Amino acid sequence: MDITYPFPSIPETGQTLEVAPGILWLRMPLPFALDHINLWLLADGEGWAAVDTGIARETIRVAWDRILENRKLTRQIVTHFHPDHLGLAAWLEKKTGAPLLMTQGEYTVAQLVLHQIAGYGIPAMLEFFATHGLEGEPLAELERRGNAFARGVPEIPRNYLRLHHGDRIGIAGQNWQVMVGYGHAPEHASLYCAEKGVLISGDMLLPRISTNISAYAAKPFGNPLGRFLDSIEAYLTLPDDTLVLPSHGLPFRGIRARVAQLQAHHRARCDELLSACTETPRSAADLIPVLFARPITDAHQMMFAIGEAVAHLLYLEHQGKMSRVEQDGIIRFLAGKERASDVGKVAGAT
Repeated sequence: MDITYPFPSIPETGQTLEVAPGILWLRMPLPFALDHINLWLLADGEGWAAVDTGIARETIRVAWDRILENRKLTRQIVTHFHPDHLGLAAWLEKKTGAPLLMTQGEYTVAQLVLHQIAGYGIPAMLEFFATHGLEGEPLAELERRGNAFARGVPEIPRNYLRLHHGDRIGIAGQNWQVMVGYGHAPEHASLYCAEKGVLISGDMLLPRISTNISAYAAKPFGNPLGRFLDSIEAYLTLPDDTLVLPSHGLPFRGIRARVAQLQAHHRARCDELLSACTETPRSAADLIPVLFARPITDAHQMMFAIGEAVAHLLYLEHQGKMSRVEQDGIIRFLAGKERASDVGKVAGAT
């Protein structure tokens, strides 16, 4: 089936819209080019379970105050560690007593980034991007930006209830199955309810944009794009008319069509990179204009752009379609060669 959008209108900030019996849609603003996030409330006995929390901003706290005026929050299920999803979990826990449910990979990496530990700190990020050719003002702007994560997630709950792939969370007498996916985040949890015919996809399946897939300093030889493409295959096992509730954009139906679009999108990006690297080795920074036609206007977008360029190059390297050439401290990639680096020894690493 084609992709369809059953809800043409959107809820205003601080308001809700019912998208299925016992499921409310909230839409909160974001201070980025991607200017909103969708949150969800699931009827849970005498209260409501929240899926994701929004970034830590006063406007979001005010909106939550309005939403919770006559509602009890029973628990918080956070899909992954990014600030727009985890940002207000500690504040909501203090306000309502609702505990945090999250996968271990997401909870752990959130702590590592917040506290700037080892390869998850800003110095490691800057060094990693510099080895992939980023220099000058773009690199300096990232350094000045500092730990933006801490501004979006100033505090993380000290305790959490761990989610595992395949877990079934009972909510209002119905089971929500945890589907863990990789690539966009370490251990992203989507939620599927067969009884309702609903998938809360988080950032793993968005209707109009491709979620960011980035490589990071802590895993310089990983294959996040390969893991992502493997992960979205799992959604093909769900009924095609499943109502998908994404973190950004409109709710939609048509899982198979959307997965096919994403697969085609990343194939096209990889083909463009191979074409750009047939004659001369090029760095990820050199290749940003190949992947992104639009101008990169700020540090936030640059972090995503360079991370995504590296991720696509690593994917091609894992496939044996690129080899890396390291000279003067810069990593560049050349198409059409067998892998010559040690990355071949860890081809399954994430």
